[in-house]
Amino acid sequence: MTAPDPTTLLLFAAAASVLVVLPGPNHVYIVTRSIDRGRGAGIASSFGVETGTLVHIGFAAAGLSTIIASSAVAFDAVRYLGAAYLVYLGITALLSRKRLDLDAPGDDRGLGRIYLDGVLVNVLNPKVALFFLSFVPQFVDPARGSVASQIVVLGLVLVLIGLPSNLVYAFAAGALGGWLRRRPRFLRRQNKVVGGIYLTLGAAAALTGDRR
Repeated sequence: MTAPDPTTLLLFAAAASVLVVLPGPNHVYIVTRSIDRGRGAGIASSFGVETGTLVHIGFAAAGLSTIIASSAVAFDAVRYLGAAYLVYLGITALLSRKRLDLDAPGDDRGLGRIYLDGVLVNVLNPKVALFFLSFVPQFVDPARGSVASQIVVLGLVLVLIGLPSNLVYAFAAGALGGWLRRRPRFLRRQNKVVGGIYLTLGAAAALTGDRR
């Protein structure tokens, strides 16, 4: 497999590290899940988000990111699908009458669904595709060989950087969830807080400015 030269990989890792640690929609999702269901849910969300990143790596390597960026229809379709999914999560949380138990361990099925939600939240985020289109190619050298292989290598480096960052957010939020558990007044409002965060994310995705 063709890979960028070591210097380029180091530069990419340094630049990606700065971008990855900045709080974004994926981090908000992970934090929300961690507070909602505990540390295990945050970990499942973290792996789900990075699995979604692997999907974007495949899209970018196959040239699908270019299609999304060059087609207003494709871009808007992905953007609004992602926004609609976040709004759905928000409405579901708002309508739920069950008080969330932050200490209750999730069963395998619950964590599996949370993992899948993390995959979908990331896959349906067109900004990730645009990131690969606008940022990753800057570190690709066609003269070295396969462009697709280089994109895959850079994408895997990004995953290796992103996963620890996500887990830090998950563990911190999981600890915060335990602190919140001892405050019944907040617990009575959990669903509204969780639903409000999802709705805000969905609205922000839907109302994002011009893609250019």
